[in-house]
Amino acid sequence: MIVLAVRLSLANLFAPETRKVFWKVLGLTLLALAAFWFLLRGVFNSFVLPWLQGFMPSTSDWTSWLTFFLAILAGIALALAMALLISPVTALIAGLFLDDVAEVVERRDYPSDPPGKAMPFAAAMKSSVRFLGVVIVGNIVALFLLFIPGVNLIAFFLVNGYLLGREFFEFAAMRFRSPEEARQFRVKHAFTVFLAGLAIAAFLAIPLLNLLTPLFAAGMMVHLHKLISRREMGLRV
Repeated sequence: MIVLAVRLSLANLFAPETRKVFWKVLGLTLLALAAFWFLLRGVFNSFVLPWLQGFMPSTSDWTSWLTFFLAILAGIALALAMALLISPVTALIAGLFLDDVAEVVERRDYPSDPPGKAMPFAAAMKSSVRFLGVVIVGNIVALFLLFIPGVNLIAFFLVNGYLLGREFFEFAAMRFRSPEEARQFRVKHAFTVFLAGLAIAAFLAIPLLNLLTPLFAAGMMVHLHKLISRREMGLRV
């Protein structure tokens, strides 16, 4: 079932019906990442670098070399921070476009089913912000675990697999269920949802392609919710 949902979602990425949403998701994701990049670089140049330079003797011959070395370390740190920010940015962008993706998938692949109901904008933004906070906290924990050999990569997949799987599935389920019913449905199928979340985390780990994570994850979880619901009703999957 998960393999089918992944295959259908991958086919959905570049389908003509999703082209408009594709460019919206890609454009906003790049814009958000660029904004974070300039914000982080500005904080480093304005506060962190001057603070570090305050510990260097101004007359030392090594000052320029140390500054250059710190600049290299800053570039590496910023690149790492941007890699970790992709997951939270995905969470934020997903909240804005999940319904757009879901409507395309439902209309094209499940035309005989009743259409889902989009969340009110205020509720969608509240859910997105809450999701964003949870993902940021989870990835901060994963960041600290990166320094533990043998645990770092596992931590990335487990944290993002659980968080992304849980939230994207509930987003998709809430088009047809109340928030509490969606949560209970997700808990009932927790293991399947977690495995699907690992597939999202794997997609997230692929450079460049991970910019389309919101589109892939939203489509995948819409399919997964539909497939699980049909199986429970005794319909052919």
